[in-house]
Amino acid sequence: MTEFDGLPILRSPVAIAAFEGWNDAADASTAAVEHLEDVWQAREVAALDPEDFYDFQVSRPTIAMAGGETRSVQWPTTKFMVASPEGTDRDVVLIRGIEPSMRWRTFCEQVLELCHSLEVNRVVLLGALLADVPYTRPLPISGTASDKEAAERLALIPTRYDGPTGIVGVLQDACSHAEVDAVSFWVHVPHYANNPPCPKATLALLHRVEDVLDLPVPMADLAEEAAKWEARVRTTAEQDAELGEYVRELEERVGDAGIQPLTGDEIAQEFEKYLRRRGGSAGPTAGSW
Repeated sequence: MTEFDGLPILRSPVAIAAFEGWNDAADASTAAVEHLEDVWQAREVAALDPEDFYDFQVSRPTIAMAGGETRSVQWPTTKFMVASPEGTDRDVVLIRGIEPSMRWRTFCEQVLELCHSLEVNRVVLLGALLADVPYTRPLPISGTASDKEAAERLALIPTRYDGPTGIVGVLQDACSHAEVDAVSFWVHVPHYANNPPCPKATLALLHRVEDVLDLPVPMADLAEEAAKWEARVRTTAEQDAELGEYVRELEERVGDAGIQPLTGDEIAQEFEKYLRRRGGSAGPTAGSW
Protein backbone atom coordinates (compact mmCIF):
# COMPACT_ATOMS: atom_id res chain seq x y z
CA MET A 1 0.00 0.00 0.00
CA THR A 2 1.29 3.46 -0.92
CA GLU A 3 0.49 6.48 1.21
CA PHE A 4 1.11 10.03 0.02
CA ASP A 5 2.60 12.19 2.79
CA GLY A 6 0.76 10.25 5.48
CA LEU A 7 -2.95 9.83 6.05
CA PRO A 8 -4.96 12.96 6.88
CA ILE A 9 -7.22 13.43 9.89
CA LEU A 10 -10.75 13.59 8.53
CA ARG A 11 -14.11 14.87 9.78
CA SER A 12 -16.72 12.11 10.18
CA PRO A 13 -15.80 10.66 6.79
CA VAL A 14 -18.03 8.56 4.54
CA ALA A 15 -16.44 6.41 1.83
CA ILE A 16 -17.93 6.06 -1.66
CA ALA A 17 -16.54 3.26 -3.80
CA ALA A 18 -16.92 1.94 -7.35
CA PHE A 19 -14.94 -0.54 -9.43
CA GLU A 20 -14.47 -1.02 -13.14
CA GLY A 21 -15.46 -4.31 -14.71
CA TRP A 22 -18.28 -6.72 -13.98
CA ASN A 23 -19.92 -4.33 -11.46
CA ASP A 24 -19.91 -1.35 -13.82
CA ALA A 25 -22.37 -1.61 -16.73
CA ALA A 26 -21.82 1.28 -19.18
CA ASP A 27 -19.09 2.56 -16.79
CA ALA A 28 -21.90 4.28 -14.89
CA SER A 29 -20.71 3.73 -11.31
CA THR A 30 -17.03 4.58 -11.79
CA ALA A 31 -18.13 7.65 -13.75
CA ALA A 32 -20.09 8.75 -10.68
CA VAL A 33 -17.04 8.55 -8.41
CA GLU A 34 -14.85 10.20 -11.05
CA HIS A 35 -17.39 13.02 -11.27
CA LEU A 36 -17.19 13.52 -7.50
CA GLU A 37 -13.40 13.59 -7.69
CA ASP A 38 -13.61 16.41 -10.24
CA VAL A 39 -16.33 18.61 -8.73
CA TRP A 40 -14.95 18.28 -5.21
CA GLN A 41 -11.29 18.58 -6.25
CA ALA A 42 -10.30 15.40 -4.42
CA ARG A 43 -6.67 14.67 -3.62
CA GLU A 44 -5.09 11.22 -3.64
CA VAL A 45 -3.96 9.94 -0.24
CA ALA A 46 -3.26 6.23 -0.81
CA ALA A 47 -3.30 3.40 -3.36
CA LEU A 48 -3.20 -0.37 -3.07
CA ASP A 49 -0.16 -2.23 -4.35
CA PRO A 50 -1.45 -3.77 -7.62
CA GLU A 51 1.11 -6.59 -7.59
CA ASP A 52 -1.00 -8.67 -5.21
CA PHE A 53 -4.38 -8.29 -6.90
CA TYR A 54 -4.16 -7.87 -10.67
CA ASP A 55 -3.29 -10.05 -13.62
CA PHE A 56 -1.40 -7.56 -15.76
CA GLN A 57 -2.22 -9.52 -18.92
CA VAL A 58 -5.89 -8.77 -18.20
CA SER A 59 -5.54 -5.27 -16.73
CA ARG A 60 -2.45 -4.00 -18.48
CA PRO A 61 -0.36 -1.05 -17.29
CA THR A 62 -0.21 1.98 -19.57
CA ILE A 63 2.74 4.10 -20.64
CA ALA A 64 2.75 7.89 -20.62
CA MET A 65 5.11 9.41 -23.21
CA ALA A 66 6.74 12.82 -23.33
CA GLY A 67 9.10 14.02 -26.04
CA GLY A 68 9.35 10.54 -27.50
CA GLU A 69 10.55 9.08 -24.20
CA THR A 70 8.74 7.00 -21.60
CA ARG A 71 7.71 9.34 -18.83
CA SER A 72 6.05 6.83 -16.51
CA VAL A 73 4.23 3.52 -16.31
CA GLN A 74 0.74 3.72 -14.82
CA TRP A 75 -0.23 0.51 -13.05
CA PRO A 76 -3.84 -0.62 -12.62
CA THR A 77 -4.80 -0.20 -8.99
CA THR A 78 -7.39 1.08 -6.53
CA LYS A 79 -6.91 4.67 -5.41
CA PHE A 80 -8.17 6.49 -2.33
CA MET A 81 -9.00 10.16 -2.75
CA VAL A 82 -10.19 12.62 -0.10
CA ALA A 83 -12.61 15.46 -0.74
CA SER A 84 -13.95 18.22 1.48
CA PRO A 85 -17.27 19.32 -0.06
CA GLU A 86 -18.46 22.84 0.69
CA GLY A 87 -21.45 23.21 2.97
CA THR A 88 -20.84 20.16 5.14
CA ASP A 89 -18.89 19.32 8.27
CA ARG A 90 -17.76 15.94 6.94
CA ASP A 91 -15.12 14.72 4.52
CA VAL A 92 -15.62 12.09 1.82
CA VAL A 93 -13.23 9.29 0.89
CA LEU A 94 -13.57 8.36 -2.78
CA ILE A 95 -12.42 4.85 -3.69
CA ARG A 96 -12.09 4.04 -7.39
CA GLY A 97 -10.32 1.14 -8.99
CA ILE A 98 -10.56 -2.04 -11.00
CA GLU A 99 -12.18 -5.25 -9.84
CA PRO A 100 -9.23 -7.39 -8.70
CA SER A 101 -8.21 -10.51 -10.61
CA MET A 102 -7.29 -12.48 -7.49
CA ARG A 103 -7.12 -12.51 -3.66
CA TRP A 104 -10.46 -10.80 -3.20
CA ARG A 105 -10.62 -11.42 0.55
CA THR A 106 -7.20 -9.89 1.08
CA PHE A 107 -8.19 -7.02 -1.18
CA CYS A 108 -11.28 -6.33 0.96
CA GLU A 109 -9.20 -6.58 4.13
CA GLN A 110 -6.81 -3.91 2.85
CA VAL A 111 -9.64 -1.64 1.73
CA LEU A 112 -11.31 -1.90 5.13
CA GLU A 113 -7.99 -1.51 6.96
CA LEU A 114 -7.43 1.79 5.19
CA CYS A 115 -11.03 2.86 5.83
CA HIS A 116 -10.46 2.08 9.52
CA SER A 117 -7.26 4.14 9.54
CA LEU A 118 -9.18 7.06 8.01
CA GLU A 119 -11.96 6.56 10.61
CA VAL A 120 -14.62 6.03 7.94
CA ASN A 121 -18.01 5.49 9.59
CA ARG A 122 -19.96 4.34 6.52
CA VAL A 123 -19.13 2.77 3.16
CA VAL A 124 -21.36 3.51 0.16
CA LEU A 125 -20.87 1.07 -2.73
CA LEU A 126 -21.98 1.96 -6.24
CA GLY A 127 -22.69 -0.52 -9.02
CA ALA A 128 -24.45 -0.70 -12.38
CA LEU A 129 -26.15 -3.72 -13.92
CA LEU A 130 -27.90 -4.49 -17.20
CA ALA A 131 -31.65 -4.69 -16.86
CA ASP A 132 -34.88 -4.92 -18.81
CA VAL A 133 -35.97 -1.29 -18.34
CA PRO A 134 -37.25 1.49 -20.63
CA TYR A 135 -34.76 4.27 -21.28
CA THR A 136 -37.64 6.79 -21.28
CA ARG A 137 -38.36 6.47 -17.56
CA PRO A 138 -36.25 7.16 -14.48
CA LEU A 139 -33.73 4.33 -14.26
CA PRO A 140 -34.50 2.16 -11.21
CA ILE A 141 -31.97 1.76 -8.44
CA SER A 142 -31.98 -1.30 -6.22
CA GLY A 143 -29.69 -1.99 -3.32
CA THR A 144 -29.03 -3.33 0.12
CA ALA A 145 -28.09 -1.87 3.48
CA SER A 146 -26.41 -3.24 6.56
CA ASP A 147 -29.57 -2.77 8.61
CA LYS A 148 -33.31 -2.67 7.94
CA GLU A 149 -33.74 0.83 9.31
CA ALA A 150 -31.20 2.26 6.86
CA ALA A 151 -32.83 0.40 3.96
CA GLU A 152 -36.23 1.87 4.86
CA ARG A 153 -34.85 5.36 5.37
CA LEU A 154 -33.19 5.28 1.95
CA ALA A 155 -36.27 3.67 0.33
CA LEU A 156 -34.15 0.93 -1.21
CA ILE A 157 -35.74 -1.42 -3.71
CA PRO A 158 -34.45 -4.83 -2.60
CA THR A 159 -32.71 -6.83 -5.29
CA ARG A 160 -33.94 -10.31 -6.15
CA TYR A 161 -30.78 -11.19 -8.02
CA ASP A 162 -29.41 -14.59 -7.04
CA GLY A 163 -26.18 -15.72 -8.66
CA PRO A 164 -22.51 -14.86 -9.18
CA THR A 165 -21.37 -11.63 -7.58
CA GLY A 166 -18.59 -9.13 -8.09
CA ILE A 167 -16.25 -7.25 -5.83
CA VAL A 168 -19.03 -4.84 -4.78
CA GLY A 169 -21.05 -7.72 -3.31
CA VAL A 170 -17.99 -9.27 -1.69
CA LEU A 171 -16.87 -5.97 -0.18
CA GLN A 172 -20.32 -5.32 1.25
CA ASP A 173 -20.26 -8.77 2.85
CA ALA A 174 -16.80 -7.99 4.27
CA CYS A 175 -18.17 -4.74 5.71
CA SER A 176 -20.95 -6.69 7.39
CA HIS A 177 -18.52 -9.13 8.98
CA ALA A 178 -16.33 -6.23 10.12
CA GLU A 179 -19.41 -4.48 11.57
CA VAL A 180 -18.93 -1.50 9.25
CA ASP A 181 -22.11 0.31 8.21
CA ALA A 182 -22.51 -0.24 4.47
CA VAL A 183 -25.08 0.47 1.79
CA SER A 184 -25.02 -0.33 -1.92
CA PHE A 185 -26.84 1.28 -4.83
CA TRP A 186 -27.19 -0.48 -8.18
CA VAL A 187 -28.52 1.49 -11.13
CA HIS A 188 -30.34 -0.49 -13.82
CA VAL A 189 -28.92 0.27 -17.27
CA PRO A 190 -31.03 -0.61 -20.35
CA HIS A 191 -29.30 -3.66 -21.82
CA TYR A 192 -30.11 -2.56 -25.39
CA ALA A 193 -28.32 0.78 -24.86
CA ASN A 194 -25.37 -0.25 -22.73
CA ASN A 195 -22.44 1.30 -24.57
CA PRO A 196 -20.58 3.69 -22.27
CA PRO A 197 -21.02 6.34 -21.22
CA CYS A 198 -24.54 6.35 -19.79
CA PRO A 199 -24.87 9.78 -18.12
CA LYS A 200 -28.51 9.12 -17.17
CA ALA A 201 -27.41 6.15 -15.04
CA THR A 202 -24.52 8.10 -13.52
CA LEU A 203 -26.89 10.95 -12.67
CA ALA A 204 -29.28 8.54 -10.95
CA LEU A 205 -26.48 7.20 -8.75
CA LEU A 206 -25.32 10.70 -7.83
CA HIS A 207 -28.83 11.58 -6.66
CA ARG A 208 -28.66 8.62 -4.26
CA VAL A 209 -25.28 9.86 -3.05
CA GLU A 210 -27.00 13.14 -2.26
CA ASP A 211 -29.57 11.22 -0.21
CA VAL A 212 -26.87 9.50 1.84
CA LEU A 213 -24.76 12.60 2.43
CA ASP A 214 -27.74 14.96 2.78
CA LEU A 215 -25.73 17.31 0.61
CA PRO A 216 -26.28 18.73 -2.91
CA VAL A 217 -23.79 17.36 -5.43
CA PRO A 218 -22.76 19.74 -8.24
CA MET A 219 -23.95 18.00 -11.40
CA ALA A 220 -22.10 20.20 -13.93
CA ASP A 221 -23.27 19.20 -17.44
CA LEU A 222 -24.57 15.75 -16.51
CA ALA A 223 -28.26 16.63 -16.88
CA GLU A 224 -27.65 18.00 -20.38
CA GLU A 225 -25.54 14.96 -21.28
CA ALA A 226 -28.27 12.64 -19.99
CA ALA A 227 -30.84 14.41 -22.16
CA LYS A 228 -28.58 14.04 -25.20
CA TRP A 229 -28.07 10.34 -24.42
CA GLU A 230 -31.82 9.81 -24.19
CA ALA A 231 -32.33 11.68 -27.49
CA ARG A 232 -29.78 9.42 -29.22
CA VAL A 233 -31.48 6.27 -27.95
CA ARG A 234 -34.88 7.70 -28.98
CA THR A 235 -33.59 8.32 -32.50
CA THR A 236 -32.33 4.75 -32.70
CA ALA A 237 -35.67 3.41 -31.47
CA GLU A 238 -37.56 5.55 -34.01
CA GLN A 239 -35.39 4.18 -36.82
CA ASP A 240 -35.69 0.58 -35.65
CA ALA A 241 -39.29 -0.62 -35.50
CA GLU A 242 -38.44 -3.76 -33.53
CA LEU A 243 -36.53 -1.81 -30.90
CA GLY A 244 -39.28 0.80 -30.72
CA GLU A 245 -41.90 -1.87 -30.09
CA TYR A 246 -39.66 -3.52 -27.49
CA VAL A 247 -39.29 -0.23 -25.60
CA ARG A 248 -43.07 0.31 -25.68
CA GLU A 249 -43.53 -3.16 -24.16
CA LEU A 250 -41.11 -2.23 -21.39
CA GLU A 251 -42.93 1.06 -20.74
CA GLU A 252 -46.17 -0.84 -20.23
CA ARG A 253 -44.51 -2.94 -17.53
CA VAL A 254 -43.53 0.05 -15.38
CA GLY A 255 -45.09 -0.31 -11.95
CA ASP A 256 -45.55 -4.07 -12.11
CA ALA A 257 -43.23 -6.92 -11.21
CA GLY A 258 -41.68 -6.81 -14.67
CA ILE A 259 -39.60 -3.78 -13.72
CA GLN A 260 -37.70 -5.74 -11.08
CA PRO A 261 -34.03 -6.54 -11.78
CA LEU A 262 -33.55 -9.69 -13.79
CA THR A 263 -31.17 -12.55 -13.27
CA GLY A 264 -28.38 -13.10 -15.79
CA ASP A 265 -30.30 -15.95 -17.44
CA GLU A 266 -33.43 -13.79 -17.74
CA ILE A 267 -31.48 -10.92 -19.28
CA ALA A 268 -29.94 -13.35 -21.78
CA GLN A 269 -33.38 -14.75 -22.69
CA GLU A 270 -34.90 -11.30 -23.17
CA PHE A 271 -31.93 -10.10 -25.20
CA GLU A 272 -31.99 -13.21 -27.38
CA LYS A 273 -35.70 -12.63 -28.09
CA TYR A 274 -34.91 -9.08 -29.17
CA LEU A 275 -32.02 -10.18 -31.37
CA ARG A 276 -34.06 -12.98 -32.94
CA ARG A 277 -36.68 -10.43 -33.95
CA ARG A 278 -33.87 -8.47 -35.58
CA GLY A 279 -32.40 -11.57 -37.19
CA GLY A 280 -29.18 -11.32 -35.20
CA SER A 281 -27.48 -13.45 -32.58
CA ALA A 282 -26.64 -12.87 -28.95
CA GLY A 283 -22.96 -12.20 -28.40
CA PRO A 284 -20.97 -12.06 -25.20
CA THR A 285 -22.89 -8.94 -24.11
CA ALA A 286 -26.10 -10.86 -23.46
CA GLY A 287 -25.25 -12.03 -19.96
CA SER A 288 -22.24 -9.86 -19.24
CA TRP A 289 -23.47 -8.32 -16.00
